Amino acid sequence: MRKLSYFVAVSIDGFIGDRSGDGASFMPFVDEEFLEFLKTEYPETLPTEARRMLGLEGVENKHFDTVVQGRGSYRLALDADITSPYGHLREYVASSTLDKSPDPNVEIIPGDVVGKIRELKQENSEFDIWLCGGSKIAGELRDEVDELVIKTYPVLLGTGMPMFGADVDVDTGSGTGTGTESVISEFTLEASRVFGNGVVVRTYRRKR
Repeated sequence: MRKLSYFVAVSIDGFIGDRSGDGASFMPFVDEEFLEFLKTEYPETLPTEARRMLGLEGVENKHFDTVVQGRGSYRLALDADITSPYGHLREYVASSTLDKSPDPNVEIIPGDVVGKIRELKQENSEFDIWLCGGSKIAGELRDEVDELVIKTYPVLLGTGMPMFGADVDVDTGSGTGTGTESVISEFTLEASRVFGNGVVVRTYRRKR
């Protein structure tokens, strides 16, 4: 069975972006060293347009062949007139308000995102599934996440979208994201790497 990996950028205080999900405050830290890491180790997590600009169009996937995101995260691409931000992967968007996909490469998950992920996990593939955000869908899929790859940027946001937000609206991005339940899930640290700009990338596996 393949894994669901939450590969995500966060601030020191655990936010994946501002209240709209925008992580623009992280961009100044994507310097030459860190970009080289992404290009070499996780090239498929770079948007298709960025891959084109960096000359990575023909680079093979290293970890994932499928990406799943929520409506709020996908909206950031739509606002930039991009309907398939990760066209080199199979794309799924969880949304109860998008009746029709705006792109043939994007499949809408209108409900039961947990069931869909379990179905995708059963596929015969050498690659895993990338959960790229946002907060609401991560909260819904918390128990399905097998791996965490956390890119921690040396910045405090103070407020915004938490990594797992049970009551953040998937379509608008609004809400506190605090949830109502406290459930402890244990993970084992598999790897850690520190970059010269202060970024730390840690990989965790769920304890079973």
